[in-house]
Amino acid sequence: MIIKSVQLEIVAGPTSSLPSTSMPEIAFAGKSNVGKSSLINALVCRKALARTSSQPGKTQTINFYNVNQKMYFVDLPGYGYANAPEQVKAQWGKMIEKYLHTSKQLKAVFLLIDIRHEPKANDRDMYRWITQNGFVPVIIATKSDKISKNAVPKNIKIIKEGLEASKDTIVIPFSSETKNGREEIWNLISQITETV
Repeated sequence: MIIKSVQLEIVAGPTSSLPSTSMPEIAFAGKSNVGKSSLINALVCRKALARTSSQPGKTQTINFYNVNQKMYFVDLPGYGYANAPEQVKAQWGKMIEKYLHTSKQLKAVFLLIDIRHEPKANDRDMYRWITQNGFVPVIIATKSDKISKNAVPKNIKIIKEGLEASKDTIVIPFSSETKNGREEIWNLISQITETV
């Protein structure tokens, strides 16, 4: 995919109403430190479009990035940030649930899981939440450069089993360092959104 234009177009907070857009939406969900911003930046070939931080929990809004005037990448608030107040965590949960329930243009949800670790309870909750809203999440196994190539299939199996995902669930290993997996993710996005 050749990126001709990309910009943060809409920011929806806990008190704002969600936008009704006219283009396909691809949502990205995952833990606070799993690399969502790094993935989005890598996909659109920008270094700092989505803000990355060493301090997790920075994304506290739902951010809509307009890509090529053809689709939106929707960055959902990260979950599982232990230091966030319970009230804030509940707010994030409500925002995500409202978005999954109400978006008319949402075509797919990409759920990011760190390939080095077995999914935790909040990952399983998010996976179930997404499926209960009628979507089959695509799993992006991030930080794949941190393990050996030989370990990748075994760790993918652990992720699938940990999420209790179906056997045909798509899992794509990805590294923001090497960009391994970027083309495969874009091919899938192009198929889902029917854009080239």
